This record gives sequence, C-alpha cells and structure tokens, in this order.
Amino acid sequence: MTRKKSKTPQWQDHYTRQAQKEHYPARSVYKLAEIQKKHRIIIKGDRVLDLGCAPGSWLLYAAEQAGGGGSVLGVDLTPVTIALPANVTVLTADVHDLRASAEQPLGTGYNVVLSDMAPATTGDRFGDAARSLALCETALAVADGLLLAGGRFVCKIFQGEDFKSFSEQVKARFDRMHIFKPQSSRKASREIFIIGLGKK
Repeated sequence: MTRKKSKTPQWQDHYTRQAQKEHYPARSVYKLAEIQKKHRIIIKGDRVLDLGCAPGSWLLYAAEQAGGGGSVLGVDLTPVTIALPANVTVLTADVHDLRASAEQPLGTGYNVVLSDMAPATTGDRFGDAARSLALCETALAVADGLLLAGGRFVCKIFQGEDFKSFSEQVKARFDRMHIFKPQSSRKASREIFIIGLGKK
C-alpha cells in the first residue's frame, strides 16, 4: 500500500510545529522574530502598540523583548483568548473607532508600532492589495501620531501597484526605511514588511 504524500508544505509543518512547541498560538511569530534579529525593533523597556494582534503570537514575543519594564498594548476586532503576561493589555475594538474616540484609549508615547493587520482575502489580487494598503495607511497614521521621536514601525502589506507610493510615505516619516521578506513567509505569498526606523 502506497502512503499518500502530505499536502501540507514542509516549511509550514516546521514553523507550525515549532510554534506549538514554544507555546505560541501562530507561526507568524517567527516573522517578527526575524525582523527583530535583523533590525532590533524592540528594546528592553519599550512601550509597544500591536495592531491586528490576534491570536496573540506577536503580543507574547513583543512582551518578551520589552521585558518587565516595558509594556504592550494590542488592538484587534477578534478577541485574544490566550493567557497573557502582566505587561500586556488588549483592546477588542476597531482601531478606526479608537482613533476617533475623544477619550484617546490608545494613549501616546510609544517606542514601537507593529501592524500585522490584513484583510480577509478574496482571491482578487488587486482588491486584496487595495484593502491591505488601506489598513497600512491607517497603521502609518497611528504611528505618525503616537510614536516618540526615534520610534520604530513595522507594517505588513500585500504588494500591489501602490506599494512603492506607500513605501515612500514611510521613508518620508523615518530616518531609514527597509523592505523585508522573512524566510518564514511562504515564497508564493505577496506579503512583505515595511520597516521604519528613527521616527522624525
């Protein structure tokens, strides 16, 4: 009897198993870990804002990197159900509503703004890219308003016709801008990360 080959790619098996072993809810943590290793986005004692934080892998990793003297605030429409360390707070809300609130629940004075926000994909490359861009523009507006001088920004985006224009917007607001494709991303995926270092 011939054994059927698994349809699950080997890279996915590896990162998924590793995430389970290390008690992260999703394999996306390794994308942030690669970015951290290369660019040292999060420093001990930092205040971090994580947009699109569910299911919580980036929250856990950011909390580890910021340490007990730092703090992480996560925002997502989807509730985060995992146990979180004491230095993490989560708001289950739409970031657009929070920005518009007179109470300013997001606060200010962040060292880092992370955005792993992504639209529900439809298979329409152009439509998906446009929706991704809209989320990235929201994330950049949040970073522009809430980051301290010298702060850092990480944003996931689906590559589309407006990718270059958005990268120029990031470049205009930060001393240095980098484009990064983690090894833990699927090769066929159009997701890429734009990194801003040194908020002007």
